[in-house]
Amino acid sequence: MTVSVNGAERECTEGSTFGALLEELGIDARAVAVARNDEVVRRADLGRERIFQGDRIEIIKAVAGG
Repeated sequence: MTVSVNGAERECTEGSTFGALLEELGIDARAVAVARNDEVVRRADLGRERIFQGDRIEIIKAVAGG
């Protein structure tokens, strides 16, 4: 199935979770915020929330600086 991740189309396995997507992308779930279709996905739900065809996913990485 096709989803949008940070504005780029990406193929995902049907039934994938947000946790699996982050792992596939090599992203530590503790260092990001995730939204699906403009709704925040709680960090506690990343491992069980399923991704669906056409979802718009935004992954925002925390950045420290000064």
